[in-house]
This record gives sequence, structure tokens and C-alpha cells, in this order.
Amino acid sequence: MRDHGTPRSKRQERRTSREPPKRKVERAVRVQYGALPHRFTHHVGLEILLITTRQSKRWIIPKGWPIKGLRPAKSAAREAFEEAGVRGRVGARSVGFFAYEKILDENGVRVGCEVRVFPLLVRRQSKTWPEEEQRVVQWVSPDKALTLIEEPELKALVAAFAKRLARRTK
Repeated sequence: MRDHGTPRSKRQERRTSREPPKRKVERAVRVQYGALPHRFTHHVGLEILLITTRQSKRWIIPKGWPIKGLRPAKSAAREAFEEAGVRGRVGARSVGFFAYEKILDENGVRVGCEVRVFPLLVRRQSKTWPEEEQRVVQWVSPDKALTLIEEPELKALVAAFAKRLARRTK
């Protein structure tokens, strides 16, 4: 006979407990693809293209959800055209990623996003593009970009990218 005064093992407690086992709930992170549009000019050298978000008007890079049928780099390039009107040569390899929280609706529902970023050497900038009325687009030096960008991870990614390109062009 079992002595009811002795403690049960944790395994026995879990099996006999009527409550389901507690699980660590991790929020799903959604993946987006972003482009880091850049060009070289005679006056400034390397320039980075930044755009504003639609609601808060923070300075960011073009980014968005994966586009069915397109590889990640091409999806990033498509976002760059739709949001900033730029086209060019997109790198097949990501230069890094950054994470942020996206507000999905007017109720403030947030979702964690990880943005994989691909370099986009800009060849053309259109006079018109799908989101031109919704965003401000600005070419800036890497130093100026770092003062405008608020997200720490995006700022670090842009700084590392600019430093890498500066080493290559010397």
C-alpha cells in the first residue's frame, strides 16, 4: 500500500495532474525581406536610400512580406521599387538581418518580424512608383543615415555594410 504522506515524484505529479503541462509559449517570428538601396556618386561617394514608414514616418529601408513565386532577393528588390521607385542589381546573399515589432492593425496588435536584408545597387530611380504618395524618399550619406535611423539593429546593419563597402573601394 502506498503511504499517502510521501511526496510524489514530479513525473507522477505531471501524469496525474488534471492541468495540462505548462509550455513555454514563444511568439512566432515572421520573416520579411528588405533591400538596402545604395549608389556611388562623385560628390559624396556611397549614398544610402532611406524611406519613411507610412504611419509613424520613421526612417527605414524598403521591406515587406515574401512575394509568392519570387526568391527572397527578388522579393526585396520588388519592395524597393514599390516603396521607393528604385531598380538595380540585387545581391543574392543577405548582408544581415534586423528584428522589429510590427503593429498589424489599429487595435495595436503587434507581431515580431525578422527582416533579411539584401544589397541593391541602384541603377534607375523612377519619377513615379506605387507608394510615392505615402512615403518620403531620401538619398543620404552613411553617417547621415545612422543619425536618421532609430532601430538599433538596422542602424548596426547599415554601419557594418557601409564599412564593408568602404574597405572594398579603397
